[in-house]
Amino acid sequence: MSSRNRMSRAYRTARRIKFNDDSKFIVFSDCHRGDNSFADDFANNRNIYFHALQDYYKNGFTYCEIGDGDELWENLFFKDIFEAHQNVYELMKLFYAENRLYRVVGNHDMVYMNQKFVEKTLYTYFDKITGKDAPLFPGIKFTEGLILEHEKTGQEIFMMHGHQADWMNYVGWKFNRFMVRALWRQLQIFGIGDPTSPAKNYKELIKVERRTKRWIVENKNIFTIIGHTHRPRFPEPGDIALFNDGSCVHPRSITGLEIENGEISLVKWQISTTEDGTLKVQHVLLEGPQKLIDYKTE
Repeated sequence: MSSRNRMSRAYRTARRIKFNDDSKFIVFSDCHRGDNSFADDFANNRNIYFHALQDYYKNGFTYCEIGDGDELWENLFFKDIFEAHQNVYELMKLFYAENRLYRVVGNHDMVYMNQKFVEKTLYTYFDKITGKDAPLFPGIKFTEGLILEHEKTGQEIFMMHGHQADWMNYVGWKFNRFMVRALWRQLQIFGIGDPTSPAKNYKELIKVERRTKRWIVENKNIFTIIGHTHRPRFPEPGDIALFNDGSCVHPRSITGLEIENGEISLVKWQISTTEDGTLKVQHVLLEGPQKLIDYKTE
């Protein structure tokens, strides 16, 4: 199956959600939540991420996580990830309980396409205080795509992880997972990056973006948001409508896309130092806001 067909299938099978100008969404991807070991790229930014997500929860945003949320290539068991970052999952649980959490699969959490694995892994968790299983995300389902459909304009915002444009990370993901577990995870301690990741392989990154752009053009410049490459993108109206939310494993910062008041913005959360030496988490606007309707094509 070609990358075109893989992206088209993700679009056809995507979960559809109605929204309007009063709706608020935050889009993150590539959190790569791990077990808090030396190989856990998320650990450096976990406090920034938790603060940001807490702020979005308090302000009524819906959380869209478009792939590679959980690092299930380096880690064999989700329970190790859960125990390392339980406060994060308890916060995500609050979003889910209010129907404000949607999750899309990426190559590093591709196992979530197996619903039986999801039921066994994510429906409940073992509560060490009570000694019993407690609900986590009961009934949750993962899809390859997510489509926001505007109630008045009919405009669609299509979200997928982006590995559909990357043969080795889609078709060959099991081999890549084996290589990461057997080799690259151990080499991280010496500063050697994983060549299977387009985020660390510029040539692969360009290929992924080129193939995705081609698909977008062939489909009437459909508004598309991806992750996977870890490289933020925010096109101007009239350009090819390929957005990228970046990742949550940038050095000392996380990036995401906010949709609010019928507009979209690229934002960064980072730790900054005040004049009195106090450290604080700061919200920074990188691009936008830009009206969604400016990207609509007939």
